[in-house]
Amino acid sequence: MVTEGAAVSFNCRGCASENVVLVVNVGDQPLADHFPPAEDAGPDPRWPLSLWLCRDCTLVQLGPVEAQLAEEPLAVESATSRAHAETSVKEILSDHPELSGGTVFEFGSPHGGSWLDHLYVAGCRLAGDGEKADLVVDVHGIVHEPQYGDSLKLRADRLAPGGLLVMEFHHLLPLFIGNQFDTIRHGHWAYVSLRALRNIAALHGLTVESVTQAEMYGGSLMVMLRHTEDARPDASVDVVLEDEDAAGIADEVQLGSLHEAARHAAGALHEELTRHQAAGRTVLGYGAPSKAPVLLDLSKVTTDLLPFTVDLAPGKHGRRIPGACMVPIRPIEELKAARPDVVLVLTWDIADEIVAQLEADGGWGATYLVPLPEPHEMGTRRQDAR
Repeated sequence: MVTEGAAVSFNCRGCASENVVLVVNVGDQPLADHFPPAEDAGPDPRWPLSLWLCRDCTLVQLGPVEAQLAEEPLAVESATSRAHAETSVKEILSDHPELSGGTVFEFGSPHGGSWLDHLYVAGCRLAGDGEKADLVVDVHGIVHEPQYGDSLKLRADRLAPGGLLVMEFHHLLPLFIGNQFDTIRHGHWAYVSLRALRNIAALHGLTVESVTQAEMYGGSLMVMLRHTEDARPDASVDVVLEDEDAAGIADEVQLGSLHEAARHAAGALHEELTRHQAAGRTVLGYGAPSKAPVLLDLSKVTTDLLPFTVDLAPGKHGRRIPGACMVPIRPIEELKAARPDVVLVLTWDIADEIVAQLEADGGWGATYLVPLPEPHEMGTRRQDAR
């Protein structure tokens, strides 16, 4: 839904164009990384949250209001993320053996997933201060920087002639078609399509050479870029661009439909939890990710429907999800001790890992509920065998 009539002066975070338009207004939302102490009765700070489309470079991005971000309690990196980093490095070095033993520089992410240790094992050396690197890596890092175009220029400037820039990011396409609205949050400044990256990269002398798709965070792209004079684009680039065009993710009307899809899914989650409650089933959560506040807030889920959730990160224990939900965060052991009938998987992007973890010792017959794109139950080996 687009708010009409508001006079806003806002330049695109990617190309600095003034030709930007509001496409999704999520409303005032709690800060995704602000996990207050559980005993803090609030109210929690809220800031406007909206998505804007640049009609020139096609970057989808947060609006002009820059929320005062809180420091997130240290999360625990998932096994899925660690395995993905190791596998990715092996594949990159297999495809580009000339990079083994070369210089590397990584623009890190607060979500972890660093490649450096794996690259060091392969003989790579960290580039020194001001030294250009043969391999520049950014895995889910750049979206945490408010000015996407300026940040991409920093990566281009760090890349040696003939070098390879590898960027992995949550792809706008699965966010849109999979109704992953809870990934829209303060502190994630850009929601990137391949077309937008290609357009902005060209402003800084970079060309997309190839693309692979990854399952991380519900659907990501791993994109290889080079200085334009070194690049030899392959067919994978056109394949992804065609998929994006078919979905209409550079069309402001199509993007605007995400608003209604989000409201529908949020309402459906509230109805599903209410149904379980009416049937006398206990429901508890797994995970306290930064995407939980928007999901639970839009769904109007409070402790009446979700008494608590659990998380592996000790720094989040004794805290709560921000916003109106007030859901406390506790250690994993409390979920296992409570043996709920239903586990709401808030970290749905690693749902398989979570189910495997809880079912490792046989489980207790719980149903696993995944909230998006619509609330649905996951099967387990035990259920599948019936």
